[in-house]
Amino acid sequence: MKYFTAAGEERRLDPGTRAALRGSFIELSDGVTHYELRGPEDGALVVLVPGLTIPLFYWDRFAEQLHARGLRTLAFSAYGRGYSDRLAADYNEALFRRQLYDLVTALDLPPDQHIVGTSMGALIALGHVAEHPDSSSTLTVVGPAGIGASNARQQRLLRSDRRATFAARRFGRRMLLGHLGHNVADPALAAPLTAMIADAYRFEGSMYGFFSTLQNFPLSGREALFRRVAELDVPTLLLWGSADRVTPITGLGTVRNLLHPDEVHILDCGHMAPYERPAEVAAHVTTFLSAHPDRSTR
Repeated sequence: MKYFTAAGEERRLDPGTRAALRGSFIELSDGVTHYELRGPEDGALVVLVPGLTIPLFYWDRFAEQLHARGLRTLAFSAYGRGYSDRLAADYNEALFRRQLYDLVTALDLPPDQHIVGTSMGALIALGHVAEHPDSSSTLTVVGPAGIGASNARQQRLLRSDRRATFAARRFGRRMLLGHLGHNVADPALAAPLTAMIADAYRFEGSMYGFFSTLQNFPLSGREALFRRVAELDVPTLLLWGSADRVTPITGLGTVRNLLHPDEVHILDCGHMAPYERPAEVAAHVTTFLSAHPDRSTR
């Protein structure tokens, strides 16, 4: 699929527009990444790996809970999301793994990091830990993608670049907003979530990034990746929303059997547990991290 811009993408990300935006920016091997490194400087570092649609603002309330518990956080927007670059490239798993590795390397962060990934971000986090197990003190996955069969109708659409581009330009925003409507169980949280994400999709190349990811990042059939991480000596926490409609909790048993997590907690919420239940998720993560400090002390 060739790079394109869609209707409604009336803004462009460049040094001029970024000067008025929140957060920090860094040039990595593939482009500029938008990030925020916040919290107590002496706190253990929690790296927050985003999913398919979300900008770094998604983590705000959860990150504040972690800061209050003495932890430091690194949040960032994946390429094509938030205020990170829109690339004329294939948005595949290698790209997102490279962005994460480049970011923590460029910022010269401590090697013992606690990795938290949600949805598609869980797959990026799993891949990162599989490639760099010695840099990860713990892994937390929340409502992970990757289990079960793919959507046959969606795959037929995406196999054709011409059809995928037409759908993205004509119906992309409607499809995105429809997807967001399934993410949270509490209707009061749906509107601010949709506004947050939709605003970032006003930048040129956003819809291309969304559809290129759907086309090039396998979000199902990833059982081998879960098995690979299970073989590593990385303590793992699994969290899942009982009302998750995006990655349904019916996959819980499969993930438990594949990943062998050290702890599992089910929360009363939808797909976006860190956004819907920030204090509860922070409490689980903090307790888990306290039980599994950095590797130098083990």
